[in-house]
Amino acid sequence: MPIPRRFDRTPPERDSTRVNERIRVAEVRLVGDDGEQIGVLKRDDALEYARERDLDLVEVAADAKPPVCRVLDYSKYKYEQEQKAKAARKHQQQINVREIKLRPKIATHDYETKKGHVERFLRGQDKVKVTIMFRGREQSHPERGRDLLKRLADDVAELGTVEQRPLQEGRNMHMLLGPVKQKADAPESEAKPKPEPERKPATSADEKPPASTDQKPAVDPERQQAAKSA
Repeated sequence: MPIPRRFDRTPPERDSTRVNERIRVAEVRLVGDDGEQIGVLKRDDALEYARERDLDLVEVAADAKPPVCRVLDYSKYKYEQEQKAKAARKHQQQINVREIKLRPKIATHDYETKKGHVERFLRGQDKVKVTIMFRGREQSHPERGRDLLKRLADDVAELGTVEQRPLQEGRNMHMLLGPVKQKADAPESEAKPKPEPERKPATSADEKPPASTDQKPAVDPERQQAAKSA
């Protein structure tokens, strides 16, 4: 005989905000659609005020005496609030805590495998809880567990930092690793511009360079011969 299905009889979630006729008080303190304080009015008068403007009467402070109501487009207001909540959830970063279990006498190959898992979790911006499990006489040598945790923390130092130092609880020893916060790149405005080389002013072809002071003045050969004959 087939088992009869059970129907979910829980009522659907209802909006708790009281709007228009759902406001059942004698008087309200009314705030206009422009934010202006109108004052205390009867519920029916406030509702008529909202209808004349093709808007809704929305209760925004039910605990006040009298309750505060505002005139606005409730459908548009509710849509904007849902979009803001959706954007807030989108930008909210969810951090998960992963757990890795080790033994004090773990083999080298197994240790490398576990270390790879830790590095993968840290790259994914997750926290890692590393647990050392002691058995029997291993509990009398807790320093082996601390040395192993220190070795692991040093091996993954580029990806994670120790948020909780090794702490022994019964037969287990725990350590919490958190992802390293990525540093933002320096803005381009902070980069110093390279100095430009100095440019010499260009000279025109008609301009002649100044005469050197070391040059001797030119002598007329005819005057030089006349001076010798005299």
